[in-house]
Amino acid sequence: MAEITAQMVKDLRERTGAGMMDCKKALAETAGDVEKAIEWLRKKGISRAAGKEGRVAAEGLVGTYVHGGRIGVLVEVNCETDFVARNPDFQDLVKEVAMQIAAANPKFVRREEVPSDNFDKEKEIQRELLKQQGKPEAMLEKILVGKMEKYYEGVCLVDQLWVKDDKKKVGEMITERAATIGEKVSVRRFVRFEVGEGIEKKKDDLAAEVAKTLGQG
Repeated sequence: MAEITAQMVKDLRERTGAGMMDCKKALAETAGDVEKAIEWLRKKGISRAAGKEGRVAAEGLVGTYVHGGRIGVLVEVNCETDFVARNPDFQDLVKEVAMQIAAANPKFVRREEVPSDNFDKEKEIQRELLKQQGKPEAMLEKILVGKMEKYYEGVCLVDQLWVKDDKKKVGEMITERAATIGEKVSVRRFVRFEVGEGIEKKKDDLAAEVAKTLGQG
Protein backbone atom coordinates (compact mmCIF):
# COMPACT_ATOMS: atom_id res chain seq x y z
CA MET A 1 0.00 0.00 0.00
CA ALA A 2 1.32 3.43 -0.93
CA GLU A 3 2.29 5.71 1.94
CA ILE A 4 -0.18 8.57 2.36
CA THR A 5 1.79 11.63 3.45
CA ALA A 6 0.51 14.82 5.06
CA GLN A 7 1.62 16.75 1.98
CA MET A 8 -0.47 14.52 -0.30
CA VAL A 9 -3.51 15.12 1.90
CA LYS A 10 -2.84 18.87 1.94
CA ASP A 11 -2.51 19.02 -1.86
CA LEU A 12 -5.74 17.08 -2.37
CA ARG A 13 -7.58 19.38 0.06
CA GLU A 14 -6.40 22.42 -1.87
CA ARG A 15 -7.56 20.94 -5.17
CA THR A 16 -10.96 19.71 -4.00
CA GLY A 17 -11.89 21.70 -0.90
CA ALA A 18 -12.82 18.43 0.83
CA GLY A 19 -12.06 17.77 4.50
CA MET A 20 -8.81 16.30 5.73
CA MET A 21 -10.25 12.93 6.73
CA ASP A 22 -12.14 12.63 3.43
CA CYS A 23 -8.96 13.36 1.49
CA LYS A 24 -6.97 10.85 3.51
CA LYS A 25 -9.61 8.18 2.95
CA ALA A 26 -9.80 8.96 -0.77
CA LEU A 27 -6.04 8.58 -1.14
CA ALA A 28 -6.07 5.34 0.83
CA GLU A 29 -8.87 3.95 -1.34
CA THR A 30 -6.99 4.82 -4.54
CA ALA A 31 -3.47 3.76 -3.49
CA GLY A 32 -2.27 7.36 -3.40
CA ASP A 33 -3.32 8.21 -6.97
CA VAL A 34 -4.36 11.88 -6.73
CA GLU A 35 -6.45 11.96 -9.93
CA LYS A 36 -8.32 8.83 -8.92
CA ALA A 37 -8.76 10.27 -5.44
CA ILE A 38 -10.37 13.40 -6.91
CA GLU A 39 -12.72 11.19 -8.92
CA TRP A 40 -13.49 9.14 -5.78
CA LEU A 41 -14.44 12.30 -3.88
CA ARG A 42 -16.62 13.54 -6.73
CA LYS A 43 -18.47 10.21 -6.91
CA LYS A 44 -19.14 10.42 -3.17
CA GLY A 45 -20.44 13.96 -3.60
CA ILE A 46 -17.94 15.17 -1.01
CA SER A 47 -16.05 17.52 -3.28
CA ARG A 48 -19.25 19.23 -4.40
CA ALA A 49 -20.38 19.77 -0.82
CA ALA A 50 -17.03 21.22 0.18
CA GLY A 51 -17.19 23.56 -2.79
CA LYS A 52 -20.18 25.30 -1.22
CA GLU A 53 -18.08 26.65 1.64
CA GLY A 54 -18.03 30.18 0.24
CA ARG A 55 -21.81 30.40 0.22
CA VAL A 56 -23.88 31.71 3.12
CA ALA A 57 -26.03 29.32 5.14
CA ALA A 58 -28.37 31.57 7.10
CA GLU A 59 -31.56 29.50 7.06
CA GLY A 60 -32.12 26.23 8.87
CA LEU A 61 -33.67 24.79 11.99
CA VAL A 62 -33.28 24.62 15.73
CA GLY A 63 -33.57 20.93 16.48
CA THR A 64 -34.35 19.29 19.81
CA TYR A 65 -33.75 15.90 21.36
CA VAL A 66 -34.70 14.72 24.85
CA HIS A 67 -33.56 11.37 26.21
CA GLY A 68 -35.66 9.93 29.00
CA GLY A 69 -36.39 13.33 30.45
CA ARG A 70 -32.80 13.43 31.76
CA ILE A 71 -30.74 14.81 28.86
CA GLY A 72 -31.94 17.56 26.51
CA VAL A 73 -30.31 19.18 23.50
CA LEU A 74 -31.00 22.28 21.41
CA VAL A 75 -28.94 22.62 18.24
CA GLU A 76 -28.97 25.14 15.39
CA VAL A 77 -28.13 23.66 12.00
CA ASN A 78 -28.01 26.04 9.04
CA CYS A 79 -28.67 25.60 5.34
CA GLU A 80 -28.98 28.09 2.48
CA THR A 81 -32.73 28.20 1.82
CA ASP A 82 -35.98 27.92 3.74
CA PHE A 83 -37.08 25.34 1.15
CA VAL A 84 -34.32 22.95 2.23
CA ALA A 85 -35.04 23.68 5.90
CA ARG A 86 -38.47 22.09 5.30
CA ASN A 87 -36.92 19.09 3.54
CA PRO A 88 -37.36 15.81 5.50
CA ASP A 89 -33.75 14.81 4.75
CA PHE A 90 -32.45 18.02 6.32
CA GLN A 91 -34.78 17.67 9.29
CA ASP A 92 -33.55 14.11 9.80
CA LEU A 93 -29.94 15.36 9.72
CA VAL A 94 -30.73 17.95 12.40
CA LYS A 95 -32.19 15.21 14.59
CA GLU A 96 -29.12 13.02 14.06
CA VAL A 97 -26.86 15.86 15.16
CA ALA A 98 -28.95 16.51 18.27
CA MET A 99 -28.85 12.82 19.19
CA GLN A 100 -25.07 12.77 18.72
CA ILE A 101 -24.70 15.71 21.11
CA ALA A 102 -26.89 13.98 23.69
CA ALA A 103 -24.90 10.76 23.46
CA ALA A 104 -21.32 12.00 23.12
CA ASN A 105 -21.45 15.29 25.05
CA PRO A 106 -19.10 17.44 22.93
CA LYS A 107 -18.02 20.81 24.27
CA PHE A 108 -17.49 22.64 20.96
CA VAL A 109 -18.73 22.38 17.38
CA ARG A 110 -15.28 22.41 15.75
CA ARG A 111 -11.64 22.58 16.80
CA GLU A 112 -11.26 26.25 15.89
CA GLU A 113 -13.55 27.04 18.83
CA VAL A 114 -11.35 25.33 21.42
CA PRO A 115 -9.72 28.04 23.57
CA SER A 116 -5.93 27.97 23.35
CA ASP A 117 -5.75 27.72 27.14
CA ASN A 118 -7.79 24.50 27.08
CA PHE A 119 -5.63 23.04 24.36
CA ASP A 120 -2.34 24.00 26.02
CA LYS A 121 -3.46 22.63 29.38
CA GLU A 122 -4.48 19.29 27.89
CA LYS A 123 -1.25 19.07 25.90
CA GLU A 124 0.82 19.69 29.03
CA ILE A 125 -1.11 17.01 30.91
CA GLN A 126 -0.49 14.51 28.12
CA ARG A 127 3.18 15.47 27.97
CA GLU A 128 3.60 14.78 31.69
CA LEU A 129 1.81 11.45 31.40
CA LEU A 130 4.12 10.41 28.56
CA LYS A 131 7.17 11.38 30.61
CA GLN A 132 5.87 9.30 33.51
CA GLN A 133 5.53 6.38 31.11
CA GLY A 134 9.19 6.75 30.23
CA LYS A 135 8.70 7.84 26.63
CA PRO A 136 11.89 9.23 25.03
CA GLU A 137 12.05 13.04 24.97
CA ALA A 138 12.79 12.98 21.24
CA MET A 139 9.52 11.14 20.58
CA LEU A 140 7.24 13.28 22.72
CA GLU A 141 6.16 15.82 20.10
CA LYS A 142 5.33 13.13 17.55
CA ILE A 143 3.29 11.16 20.07
CA LEU A 144 1.56 14.33 21.27
CA VAL A 145 0.21 15.00 17.76
CA GLY A 146 -1.82 11.79 17.97
CA LYS A 147 -2.84 12.48 21.57
CA MET A 148 -4.19 15.91 20.69
CA GLU A 149 -6.10 14.52 17.71
CA LYS A 150 -7.77 12.19 20.19
CA TYR A 151 -8.51 15.19 22.38
CA TYR A 152 -10.28 16.91 19.49
CA GLU A 153 -12.25 13.72 18.82
CA GLY A 154 -13.52 13.87 22.38
CA VAL A 155 -14.51 17.53 22.67
CA CYS A 156 -15.36 18.68 19.11
CA LEU A 157 -18.68 17.59 17.58
CA VAL A 158 -17.52 17.34 13.95
CA ASP A 159 -14.39 15.38 14.97
CA GLN A 160 -16.28 12.83 17.06
CA LEU A 161 -16.99 9.34 15.80
CA TRP A 162 -20.64 9.06 14.84
CA VAL A 163 -22.49 7.02 17.47
CA LYS A 164 -24.40 5.14 14.76
CA ASP A 165 -21.31 4.27 12.69
CA ASP A 166 -17.94 4.45 14.43
CA LYS A 167 -16.11 4.12 11.11
CA LYS A 168 -17.24 7.64 10.25
CA LYS A 169 -16.79 11.03 11.90
CA VAL A 170 -19.75 13.34 12.44
CA GLY A 171 -18.24 15.91 10.08
CA GLU A 172 -18.01 13.28 7.33
CA MET A 173 -21.62 12.25 7.93
CA ILE A 174 -22.77 15.88 7.67
CA THR A 175 -20.75 16.43 4.49
CA GLU A 176 -22.23 13.36 2.84
CA ARG A 177 -25.76 14.40 3.81
CA ALA A 178 -25.09 17.93 2.53
CA ALA A 179 -24.08 16.50 -0.85
CA THR A 180 -27.40 14.65 -1.03
CA ILE A 181 -29.39 17.67 0.13
CA GLY A 182 -27.60 19.91 -2.38
CA GLU A 183 -26.82 22.90 -0.16
CA LYS A 184 -24.16 24.01 2.26
CA VAL A 185 -24.98 22.68 5.73
CA SER A 186 -23.33 23.90 8.89
CA VAL A 187 -23.81 23.30 12.61
CA ARG A 188 -23.69 26.71 14.23
CA ARG A 189 -24.18 26.16 17.94
CA PHE A 190 -25.75 23.91 20.53
CA VAL A 191 -26.56 23.63 24.21
CA ARG A 192 -26.87 20.41 26.18
CA PHE A 193 -28.66 20.02 29.51
CA GLU A 194 -28.30 17.08 31.86
CA VAL A 195 -30.35 16.67 35.03
CA GLY A 196 -28.18 17.26 38.06
CA GLU A 197 -25.24 18.53 36.02
CA GLY A 198 -22.92 20.60 38.21
CA ILE A 199 -24.52 19.37 41.43
CA GLU A 200 -22.30 17.35 43.76
CA LYS A 201 -23.93 13.94 43.89
CA LYS A 202 -23.43 10.37 42.73
CA LYS A 203 -24.98 9.83 39.30
CA ASP A 204 -25.05 7.29 36.50
CA ASP A 205 -23.21 7.89 33.24
CA LEU A 206 -26.24 9.12 31.28
CA ALA A 207 -24.19 9.96 28.18
CA ALA A 208 -22.97 6.36 27.97
CA GLU A 209 -26.57 5.16 28.37
CA VAL A 210 -27.74 7.34 25.45
CA ALA A 211 -24.82 6.23 23.24
CA LYS A 212 -25.63 2.59 23.96
CA THR A 213 -29.30 3.13 23.10
CA LEU A 214 -28.49 4.87 19.81
CA GLY A 215 -25.94 2.25 18.85
CA GLN A 216 -28.64 -0.40 19.11
CA GLY A 217 -31.05 1.66 16.99
